[in-house]
Amino acid sequence: RRNGVDAGRRSGAMSAPEAEKAGGGAEAGEGAAPAAGGSGEARATPATFLRTVVGRPAIVKLNSGVEYRGVLACLDGFMNIAMEQTEEYVDGQLKTKYGDCFIRGNNVKYISAAPR
Repeated sequence: RRNGVDAGRRSGAMSAPEAEKAGGGAEAGEGAAPAAGGSGEARATPATFLRTVVGRPAIVKLNSGVEYRGVLACLDGFMNIAMEQTEEYVDGQLKTKYGDCFIRGNNVKYISAAPR
């Protein structure tokens, strides 16, 4: 680590969101793995999934096991999440309803699209 930058980052490596902004995302035929059906289409990436979930109902599970269900308003490259119409579930039981909530990214275990 030098000047707050990890060694891997000094070599010019980019995170997925940075690469996508720079236009360096893998397209079909450029190293992207084909879909399981062998149709030649590229698999959906995590970034693609997150773009489709923003503005829709989602479930966010934390490392502690607590789940938040609501509308995913936005998120950033650190996986910090803003949600609206949020409900907190502990052990499957509804505990609290929040209007808006903010979840720090290092607590997130996974994000799932909520069934409609």
